[in-house]
Amino acid sequence: MNSIPKNLSSLADYLGFRLQNAFLNLSELQQIHCQILTNGYFHSNSLVTNFLSSCFRSQKSRYALVFLQNLPGAEPSLWNSMIRVSLESGVCPDFLGFFNGMLLNDVVPSKTSFSLILRSCAISREAQLGEAFHCQILKMGFEFDMILQTGLLDFYAKVGDLRCAQRVFMEMPRRDVVANNAMISALSKHGHIEEARNLFDNMTDRNSCSWNSMITCYCKLGDISSARLMFDGNPVKDVVSWNAIIDGYCKSKQLEAAHELFLSMGSARNSVTWNTMISAYVQSGEFGTAISMFQQMQSENVKPTEVTMVSLLSACAHLGALDMGEWIHGYVRTKRLKIDVVLGNALIDMYCKCGNLEAALDVFHGLSKRNIFCWNSIIVGLGMNGRGEESVAAFTAMEKEGIRPDGVTFVGVLSGCSHSGLLSAGQRYFSEMLGVYCVEPGIEHYGCMVDLLGRAGHIKEALELIRTMPMKPNTMVLGSLLRACHIHNDTKLSEQVTQQLLELDPCDGGNYVFLSNLYASLNRWDDVKICRKLMNQRGVHKTPGCSSIEVNNIVHEFVAGDTSHPQFSEINGFLDEIAKQLEGLGHVPNTSSVLHDIEEEEKEGAIRYHSERIAVAFGLMSTPPGSTIRVVKNLRTCSDCHSAMKLISDAFKREIIVRDRKRFHHFRNGSCSCNDYW
Repeated sequence: MNSIPKNLSSLADYLGFRLQNAFLNLSELQQIHCQILTNGYFHSNSLVTNFLSSCFRSQKSRYALVFLQNLPGAEPSLWNSMIRVSLESGVCPDFLGFFNGMLLNDVVPSKTSFSLILRSCAISREAQLGEAFHCQILKMGFEFDMILQTGLLDFYAKVGDLRCAQRVFMEMPRRDVVANNAMISALSKHGHIEEARNLFDNMTDRNSCSWNSMITCYCKLGDISSARLMFDGNPVKDVVSWNAIIDGYCKSKQLEAAHELFLSMGSARNSVTWNTMISAYVQSGEFGTAISMFQQMQSENVKPTEVTMVSLLSACAHLGALDMGEWIHGYVRTKRLKIDVVLGNALIDMYCKCGNLEAALDVFHGLSKRNIFCWNSIIVGLGMNGRGEESVAAFTAMEKEGIRPDGVTFVGVLSGCSHSGLLSAGQRYFSEMLGVYCVEPGIEHYGCMVDLLGRAGHIKEALELIRTMPMKPNTMVLGSLLRACHIHNDTKLSEQVTQQLLELDPCDGGNYVFLSNLYASLNRWDDVKICRKLMNQRGVHKTPGCSSIEVNNIVHEFVAGDTSHPQFSEINGFLDEIAKQLEGLGHVPNTSSVLHDIEEEEKEGAIRYHSERIAVAFGLMSTPPGSTIRVVKNLRTCSDCHSAMKLISDAFKREIIVRDRKRFHHFRNGSCSCNDYW
């Protein structure tokens, strides 16, 4: 219990202190209730209001209602206060109980109470309930009150009933700028841009909200040119005007124009402005820029919000920037930001995609409420980190909590089964999707099953599944089949599948390289020349491998064969040292993934400069002994790098975590978490 201040001069002061921001049990509430009645404090509106509010905080709303119903001579202000408190609590039955109690006690609800009720109905989209209160407003004689009429207009617009909103607007005896703005907002929300513009043009009195409604209207329709004209013509620009046009440019993918306006705002920028830009950079894949923007936000002493944190965590997840992600998590805890399902899911996703599953599970289990997105993140995260059995167990636990799986859930559990070789479990879940869970299998689920069957060596079954699919196979499905052919050395089928992939995606250079190497391995040199010629004619290039590593909160990117990093000479020297150690450990480079028309020595050099090797070398040089190396790669890691990483992890006594395009590899003490099943 809090210490009691010495300046309390009366019992009433003491009771007020007890009720202040306190969570009380039923016994404590009953004791205070007795003190209020026996000492005649029921005439003190402030004390009674505090008591009723404390009942709500203590989740004893029914007790508050009974108290008020039996309070001698309860004033209308108390009833109206409880309407406000109950609406703020978000529990609809409580609010209705107080409203009905008012009517039973012949208390007329205030116009403010009706406004709050309409706003609540609009937010919760309770159309029928709002209509019922429209009738109550008419019965109470408030039909010509402009504030309530505007509230009704806004309510109907937000529940999607534009016809009723227009009728309320037309029946208003007079309309002020607020009513006109509400109607413009309603029309723009429903795409009636010409009507909204006509109303705007005919307004004799406009304020910043009028202009902002039109700017937002044009932005939502994607007409950024008209939005900019409206913005430039706005004589009363405020921060909302700037934020609206910046958001419009961001949503139309014109980030340079958005950033120019952002800079022009100067000190007028608020957290919404910063969040808009950070979110836009994340959605455009410019994750490093998003993090830099956040660092600038901090330097200008702008307070981040939960929205900021969600965007930044998404950036960290894509970059694999665990240190920055952990710092953000620490900031959230220090500032006591609310970790709801949205922020909680962002944290889970970040930790999973950075390879720290223990931290992800800690966040997951610490959430008081978990929705389907949280479960999906943990199921997918466990699966892609090679912990398929735990992914299946999480699926079962989710069912026990009464949450029905969706398509994403099945992608997670099926890919988890594939990465861990759980053939029978994967087949069972796939077969139950439609019949048991009412989830129609999509192309992505068939892709998972082809991958699962192919990895397990059931290539005939995989082919049969592709043949009987209700849709044409895409590059993901055929890519899974091609990997299975490569694993199990089926060169004939590999050629057929690669030809199909080239027809589906003639711009993917990786397929040309694979086919060229396949022909070379079979000594079909004329076909090699044709393949290479076709590649040149179409201007196709193999996507270069790119790997990133975070060191001291800075993300360093390395591209295969690139020498532009300022420390590359040191990295190159360290790569020589690593190569010598690997040779001493008996490592023989596997050059099958390199073009076959270059000398073997050149092939070994090409493999040595694969981007993940450069990133790991830089990490070993730049981090303390014993610390974990975390690398993110844009492509699937090759078999030689996979073998090398196992040896490097043992030679340097480091855990190396590599996230490639398909999954995680946790290298530790000379072995990998995938158990070479990848």
